[in-house]
Amino acid sequence: MLSNIGVPGLILILVIALIVFGPSKLPEIGRAVGGSLKEFKKATREIVKDDEPEKIEVKNKEKETV
Repeated sequence: MLSNIGVPGLILILVIALIVFGPSKLPEIGRAVGGSLKEFKKATREIVKDDEPEKIEVKNKEKETV
């Protein structure tokens, strides 16, 4: 979906955001979005990290039965 936007579309979106929110609010919005992405990545890594030991245990059990 985002691959269809292109550079001109992205610039247009940024200009509209600047007009709507104003120059003083944009840094705050950017920090909020960045913080949200950081928390999402952290949660995703923790979920994947929690699943890895279970996968290793399943592989070990399969090796034991063979």
